[in-house]
Amino acid sequence: MSADGIIESRASLWTSVLSLFASSSTLVCCALPALLVALGAGAALSSLVSVFPQVVWLSEHKAGLFVFAAVAMVGSGLLQWRNKSAPCPADPALRMACLKTRKTSWRLYLFSLAVYLVGGWFAFVQPWLMRAD
Repeated sequence: MSADGIIESRASLWTSVLSLFASSSTLVCCALPALLVALGAGAALSSLVSVFPQVVWLSEHKAGLFVFAAVAMVGSGLLQWRNKSAPCPADPALRMACLKTRKTSWRLYLFSLAVYLVGGWFAFVQPWLMRAD
């Protein structure tokens, strides 16, 4: 495996981690408060906001947050796609490590995508459905 292949594999893994953090912030801004209120845990939400006032800021800027997360997700997806057929080393141990890293990166990306979609549901779709009633 060339040095470029190793760098691409690591970049793909790190962009998956970045997309996971970006998509997790969408849960913190939108899904977690909605879940707490739906469960009747408004006091818990109040405590959360008093300890972490940044939650309010994230909620106020959710459109920008979702755009940033979408850019991170698209970038990670493009690197995943580009790296999916990159050659792995001929050495069996290195080959297995390469394939394992690739599989872990792909799973992490899919999990990030699911988290992003859940956050998007609670940020945009659920409030729209509530207004329709």
